[in-house]
Amino acid sequence: MKMKKTAQRRSFILQKLDEVGQVNVNELSELLGVSEVTIRNDLDKLEKNNLLIRAHGGAFKTNNLALTVTEKKRINHDIKRVIGKKAASLIKEDDSIILDSGTTTFEIGNNLSHFKRLTVISNALDIVNNLANYKNLEVFMPGGYLKEFSMSLVGPMAERNFKQLYCNKLFLGVDGIKPNLGIFTHYMEEAYLNQIMIEIAEEVIVVSDSSKFTRSGFAFISNFDKIDKLITDEKIDEETIEILQKKNVEVIIARP
Repeated sequence: MKMKKTAQRRSFILQKLDEVGQVNVNELSELLGVSEVTIRNDLDKLEKNNLLIRAHGGAFKTNNLALTVTEKKRINHDIKRVIGKKAASLIKEDDSIILDSGTTTFEIGNNLSHFKRLTVISNALDIVNNLANYKNLEVFMPGGYLKEFSMSLVGPMAERNFKQLYCNKLFLGVDGIKPNLGIFTHYMEEAYLNQIMIEIAEEVIVVSDSSKFTRSGFAFISNFDKIDKLITDEKIDEETIEILQKKNVEVIIARP
């Protein structure tokens, strides 16, 4: 199929986004019979009109991704609060932990005020700002450049600094989970930084409400071989629990 008319191409791209939620430059180039440069120009124009969100190598449907951190915190807030409280119950005095950026990991931070001695590492501006209210915490921020959508610091500086650290527990937020494949996020930079976090953590704990099992992300973080625990809500189905348990992931159900 070859579409020379700009309007037809862009209409086709939006249709694909409605169907699958994300598109890839290479695939669109082959499907439409035009150059990758042309496709990138189409995506750039559609983004300027707020019809999609550009990502490395492709784009996402606007309502899948274009939410501010404040808006995301309103989604399933009660469930995230319960998960955050359950996750905090796994933390011990004198632990060193990483709180990855995310609205569920933010809720973990809301449950740390009772600790007398705890080291917290985070690349999320909103989480660090929240933790500043707790005098007994040692808080480290490795630096980097700001990803506004997630309010997180990423990039070479963050990667280099995280490689110098070690922690007892990593609490990892994700954008999508595929039980047969692994965990995903929307951004390549965040995925790579998450991979470094996993390597420096003694124990890796994914925190996610059950809606993430129906979503995916553009960037692959890890398969389940490196995940120790997953904390979610009671809406997770039994089949998914069985798949994860076969992969040696301990599934913890957070209940009100």
